[in-house]
Parts: sequence; structure tokens; C-alpha cells
Amino acid sequence: MEFSVNSPIIYIMVGIIISVVLAQSVFFLVRALKRAKELNIKSSTIKKTISSSAIFTIAPAIAVLVGVVALSKSLGIPLPWLRLSVIGSITYETVAAGNALEALGQGAGTTITDPSIYVTVVWVMTLSIAASLILAPLVTKKIQSGMNKIGLKDKKWSEIFNNAMFLGMISAFLGYVFCDVTYISKGFLQGLTPVCVMGVSAVFMAILGLLATKLKIRWLTDYALPISLIVGMASAILFTNIFGGYEITTQMLQEVTA
Repeated sequence: MEFSVNSPIIYIMVGIIISVVLAQSVFFLVRALKRAKELNIKSSTIKKTISSSAIFTIAPAIAVLVGVVALSKSLGIPLPWLRLSVIGSITYETVAAGNALEALGQGAGTTITDPSIYVTVVWVMTLSIAASLILAPLVTKKIQSGMNKIGLKDKKWSEIFNNAMFLGMISAFLGYVFCDVTYISKGFLQGLTPVCVMGVSAVFMAILGLLATKLKIRWLTDYALPISLIVGMASAILFTNIFGGYEITTQMLQEVTA
């Protein structure tokens, strides 16, 4: 039987897992509604809270959909759908899958036909993110307690510390963006593609942020990220056509490492 990344059995397994997650959401929603009635919260307030929450979940949902589309060419729909619907992260999953595919000699736009490669990518995408499930209950309370103590002593240093941690996380992904820039000196311009895409996304994000701040458009703040992601992906097509695609990058690595 020929392997397919979009095999019906994979859809069934993924559908079961996501159904369990959705069932949990419904369970807690029902419990929350019962509790709200016990507290005599007005029905209008409950309905407004539910509708506003539902509307503002559309923004991150668009970002997740962008990630599914980006990974679906190589990995099919079920796996990205599962990874980005449960505990996955678009910033992590795309990088993890891309690194695994590159290490296995697979192009980012090449559909996987070897089940062993598919399983390897699944493990790479799953094991690392699963560590957060183990570490979160063990260290989160201590970290939060330490940050609260810093905030009580000096609010300014607390803000600096929070920003530093955030920038540290972002810096980890910047290495992935700039890792091929050095090959420009050898005549290969493919390394400019992720840098240019990042630049376009950052500029667009800044513009949306300024518009949201100056014009006080609240919904624009929530949708700035998915809009910037979509614009960045669109610009990636343009820059790939200008600088070259993965096939040339493979040739570049072979020549440089020869």
C-alpha cells in the first residue's frame, strides 16, 4: 500500500484527537455557564462575553490556518492540523518541520512519500514541544513568583526583565532567519529571502501598530499578526522568484561543503 500524507486513516486519528479537545472545550463552557448563573450574572453579560471572545479568537485562528497551509504541501493537511490545533505553535512548528525536512534532504515544497521520513518529522515536531507540558507545572510557579518579587521591588526592572525574556525568545528564531546570509559572498542569494520576508512582515506590523494606535482601531491590534503573516508569505513568493528556490539552495550547500 502506497503511503500518503493525506491518508484517510491519518484523518481519522487526527479527527479523534481534535474531537476530544473540542469536547473538553464544550465541557468547560457548560460548567462556566452554570457557574455564571449561580453567581446571578446577567444573561446579556454572558452572551456579550461569549460573542466577543469568539470574535477575537478569529485572529489567532487565521494565523494557525496560515501555518497549516504553509506545511500542508510537504506534510499534508492532517499533521499540521493536529500540531497547530492542540499545543503547537506556528513559530515553532514551521521551523521544526523545515529543519527536519532539510536534514533529511527534502525540499520545503516536496510532498513526503517515504513513511520513515514522515515519522521522523512527526517526532521532531512533537518531542520538543512536549517538554513544555512537563516543565510548565514544575517551574512556572517559581518563575512567576520570582518575577512578582522583582516587580514589587522595582517595577521598571520588572518590565525590563520581561522584555529581555521576550527578546531572548525572538533571538532564537533570528538565527534561523540569518543562517544562510553568509552564502551571499559565494554568489548565492537565497539567504536574502528569509531576511527580506522578515523585513516586509516587520514593516507591515509596525504600520498596522501605528494605525491602531493613532486611529485607535482596537480590532486592528488583534489582527495585525495574521495580516502581517499573510503579507510575509505573499512576499516570500516574490523573493523566491527573485533569489531562487530550494533546489538552488541544495546545490549551494553541496558546493560550499564539498
